[in-house]
Amino acid sequence: MLRTEQGRLVFTMVVLLAINTMNFFDRQILPAVQEKIREDWGLSDSQLGWLGTAFILLYAVVGLPLGRWADVGPRRWILAGGVGLWSLLTLCSGLAWNFWSLFLLRLGVGVGEASCAPVASSLIGDLVSPGRRARAMGIFMLGLPVGLALSYLVSSTIAQHHSWQAAFFVAGGPGLLLAVAALFIADTRPQAPRQLGSMVTGGQRVRFWGAAGSILALPTMWWIIISGALHNFNMYALGSFLASLLKRYHGVSIGTAGQLTALVYGFGALGLFGAGWLGDYAFKRWNNGRLHVAWIGLTLSIPCLLLALAAPPGDIWTCAAWLLPGCMLLYAYYGTIYATIQDIIIPSLRGTAMALYFFAMYFLGAVLGPVGVGWLSDWGARRAAQADGSEFASEWQRATGLHDAMYIVPVLTGVLVLVLLAATRTFPADYLRAQKRLAEGA
Repeated sequence: MLRTEQGRLVFTMVVLLAINTMNFFDRQILPAVQEKIREDWGLSDSQLGWLGTAFILLYAVVGLPLGRWADVGPRRWILAGGVGLWSLLTLCSGLAWNFWSLFLLRLGVGVGEASCAPVASSLIGDLVSPGRRARAMGIFMLGLPVGLALSYLVSSTIAQHHSWQAAFFVAGGPGLLLAVAALFIADTRPQAPRQLGSMVTGGQRVRFWGAAGSILALPTMWWIIISGALHNFNMYALGSFLASLLKRYHGVSIGTAGQLTALVYGFGALGLFGAGWLGDYAFKRWNNGRLHVAWIGLTLSIPCLLLALAAPPGDIWTCAAWLLPGCMLLYAYYGTIYATIQDIIIPSLRGTAMALYFFAMYFLGAVLGPVGVGWLSDWGARRAAQADGSEFASEWQRATGLHDAMYIVPVLTGVLVLVLLAATRTFPADYLRAQKRLAEGA
């Protein structure tokens, strides 16, 4: 029986990792091929930024009820339905004919992808013991750098040798198969009431806003929510424009830019898994040890990012050499922080907690990151053109505008470090409160 349970846990983690990999693969196709789309449709960087964040607009909002549903509903079916929907709409994105048609299809992708993180985090929180939770979260979140790396590698190569539309067609199939696999993962949660928006906790019916109020009463949760918005601003700014920066500023082809970006994100997997292991090790010694691992890693990333941006035009290898450790250290955030949320939230509220966190993380961070950097890039290019007495920016002015806009990433990383330091001070009391509620059978 134990071997069977262990086997189901391994199968579940493999399927969740594969789903999360396709989750980030599909959402990152657009940045990987957007230079081809820009050339075909004559788009500005601001428009590219909006295309990059289209799926997030509904992702953040729909994630709230889906997160609550993950606490009370059939998690396997929720996940399978979401994976199937976003995979089908990703495939259909290859049929888009203008900005608005692609924008609307990407909105729909966001509805499907909103199911992944709340359901998976809730499952892992229930299936894995606290002492191994950061590593399990780290394994699940390996889908982020691996999915991004594969998306840039595969999608940019397809776009260079065939078309950007073909990249979307290729991406849709694997997710449809994984939607079926999701129906067979483990779910050990006891039978629970099936009303969306309410559940029984401690003998009382708790509706969504009551659950949200309990979660937001924790000071640490506020710091974590703020940290998520800041971190996702940075990661989506990088994810949306890094390949474009390498192509424009350093003069490489879209295929080479995609391959280098894939290498950078693939290297990030080392930071994610390593930080998860270090986080569990630190947690055994200090209950806020995971937060310390996160802020130290992010602090070390700042000089690496600054040195990467300081590389002169055309010096692609110096830029890449500093981007590799910089990106790796940025990934110290995910496994440690996701596990920290599980540490301070009782099991019956974990799906809701992740949905609230992701709402801020995506609606404030991921939306503003690409749009904000795109706007700063266009603004810088216009300023440079006006200084030269021209009405329109040249390609080089657009390249330097984008390059200068990217300095916002290390600046906001510094702010993020201060936020996580504040969380280390409030965490011990919130952690002890959660342990007390668990002991009381909440």
